[in-house]
Amino acid sequence: MNNRLRVLRAERNWSQAELADALGVSRQTINAIETGKYDPSLPLAFKLAQLFATSIESIFMPDEDPA
Repeated sequence: MNNRLRVLRAERNWSQAELADALGVSRQTINAIETGKYDPSLPLAFKLAQLFATSIESIFMPDEDPA
């Protein structure tokens, strides 16, 4: 799953640790989401959307199917 998390975080000048603290997760979790190694749970995705005042769909996009 592709995401804009790194861009949204950078726009606010937040470190991964600051975002992690705001969400109650580890910095490693934020790193794994940003690099596409981990897809967040639905509750975490909702927390991210609420924190950035946007929709889940504007943060996370499905991978393109190679057709």
